[in-house]
Amino acid sequence: MNKLLILIIVSSISLPALAFELIHKDARQKEAEYIHKILKEEEKEKYERKMLDYNPSGYMTTEEYESLSRYKDKSTENYEIPNQVRNSDMKYVPKPTYSITRYNEPPGSAELNISKKLYKLGQYNGQGITAPDFSIMVYPVVYYYPNSASTASDLFVIPLENDGTPLHKIMRANIAKRLPEPIYSTEKSIDNLSAFRSLTPVDFSADSTKLLFKEKIGSSYDGIWKTNAIVYDFDTRNSYNLVELRDAIIYYWKEHKNINLDDLRWDIYPLGFLKSEPNRIAACAYAYTGNLPIFLGVWSIDVHGEQSRLISFDLDSVELSLNGYKIVQDGVVKPVVIENEEKAQKYQEKLDMKNSKAKQKAHFKNMKREYKAKIKEMNDEFNAAKKDFNMYQSISGSTVLNEIPAKYKELQIKKLNKEIKKYEKLIEKDIKYINNLNKKLEKK
Repeated sequence: MNKLLILIIVSSISLPALAFELIHKDARQKEAEYIHKILKEEEKEKYERKMLDYNPSGYMTTEEYESLSRYKDKSTENYEIPNQVRNSDMKYVPKPTYSITRYNEPPGSAELNISKKLYKLGQYNGQGITAPDFSIMVYPVVYYYPNSASTASDLFVIPLENDGTPLHKIMRANIAKRLPEPIYSTEKSIDNLSAFRSLTPVDFSADSTKLLFKEKIGSSYDGIWKTNAIVYDFDTRNSYNLVELRDAIIYYWKEHKNINLDDLRWDIYPLGFLKSEPNRIAACAYAYTGNLPIFLGVWSIDVHGEQSRLISFDLDSVELSLNGYKIVQDGVVKPVVIENEEKAQKYQEKLDMKNSKAKQKAHFKNMKREYKAKIKEMNDEFNAAKKDFNMYQSISGSTVLNEIPAKYKELQIKKLNKEIKKYEKLIEKDIKYINNLNKKLEKK
C-alpha cells in the first residue's frame, strides 16, 4: 500500500514536469528539430524522384524543362541512329534481303529516277554511291521550287562507320550523319521559269580520291539543254567542270567534218574512269537530228580538264574501271526463317522482361536500403547533437557559469573514452577471431 502511494506521488510530480518540458522547449531545440524534419523530407523527395526516374515519367521541375527546351545547334551534335525494334507478334513477310553490286554498270547508266513525290514533298534523295574503300557515300538531293516550277540540286557526303562488313556499313548509312555542307551545288536561282538542274554521281576513281558526276541543265518543257562532266577531288576539296571536253568535240567536228554542232542539238554522256589511265575520264557524244541519234565518238579528258582526245568510234572497244558500289534488293527471306526468328524473339522477349523486372526490383530495393541508411544516419547525428545539447543545458543549470566549459569538456572526454574502449574490445575480438582462423589453416 505504501509502495503504490509512493508511485502515485512520483507520477503526479513527474508527468506535469514532462508536459511542461514538451510545451516549453528551447527556441534552439525547436529550430533544430524543424531543420532536421525538412532535411528528412528532402531526402524522401530525392528517393521518390529516383524511383520515378528509373523509367522516365515526364515529371520534372520548371528548371529542368527549360534546360531541355533550349535551342541546340543540330550541326554540332552527334546523333545515334536508333535501331528499329519490332514486336515478335508483328508479321513482316516478305522480308527483303540486300546485296552489294557495282553502281556504274553498264557504264554511264546512272540516272535519277525522280518520281511525282518531288512535286508534293519538294525534295528527292537519289541513289547513293559508295567509294571503293567503303569510307564514304555520296548521294544527290533534288529540290523543287513551286513558285517558278524549277529544280536545283546538291551533292552530300555521308561518312561510313569503320566496323562491320561492307554491307552493314552501307545499310547503317543515314542522312542524319551526313556532312552539313554539300561538296557541290547547282545554281539555285528561281528567276528562270521551269529551269531544270540536277546532279547525278557517275563513278569513283579506283583510289577513292575522286568522284565523277554529271550536271544536267535544261527545261521541264523542252528537255535537257546540255550535260556537264564534273570531277570532285576529295584531297584538295576542289571541283573541275570539264568544259574543255565539249569544246574539243565541237572543234573536231567543225574542222574535220565541217559540221557546226552549235547549230544542232547534241550532248555528252560521262561514262567513268578509264581502266588503263585512272586519271582520265571517258564520255560519249550524240547528236539529235529528229530521227536516230548520231554517234559522235568516245572521248577522254584529264581529271583537271587537260588533253582532250578522241578514243574511238566503237563504244565497245573502250575499257572502263567500275569502282563505286550500291545496294540492291536481291530477294526475300523464306517465311519459315521468319517464323523461327519470331519464336526465338518471343522467347528472348520473355527472358528480357523477366530480367528487367528482377533488375528493377533489385534497383528499388537498393535505393530503399540507401534511403533508410541515410535517414538513420541523420537521426543518429541529430540525437547525438541533442544529447550533447541536453548535457550542456543540465550542466548550466547546476553549475557555476565559469565552471560550465570545464565540466562539459570533462563529460565529453569521458564519453569519448567510453567509445574508444568499446571499439578496442571489438578490435581485440576481431584479432582473436583472425588468429584462431590462422591456426586452423596452419593445421590443415
